[in-house]
Amino acid sequence: MDKQKLEVMFSMQQALDERIIEERNICKTLDEWVIGITIAMESEIDEIRREVNWKWWKQEKQINLDRLQEEVIDLWHFLLSLSRMVGLTPETIFEKYMDKNTINHQRQESGY
Repeated sequence: MDKQKLEVMFSMQQALDERIIEERNICKTLDEWVIGITIAMESEIDEIRREVNWKWWKQEKQINLDRLQEEVIDLWHFLLSLSRMVGLTPETIFEKYMDKNTINHQRQESGY
């Protein structure tokens, strides 16, 4: 992903978060934000799961890719909010991702 695009997404999410906080007069600690956002993310993950055929005991349905993508984007909204809340920036996300990706490859090579 182009860093500039991620920066735009961060900025847009910040504006949305600030609007919601202001309009709903929300005051939370970092702990409360992390708990609330991760619960919201779990809910979005469940909605993603509902869009695919994971229930082996049910008749398969055709996957609605547009709906599935919409649910994934909902998850991205919360991931961006959480990233911002814990002090990540587009730059630090890239740096930390690259470092962790290297570690994950090393783990695979060592039989982790």
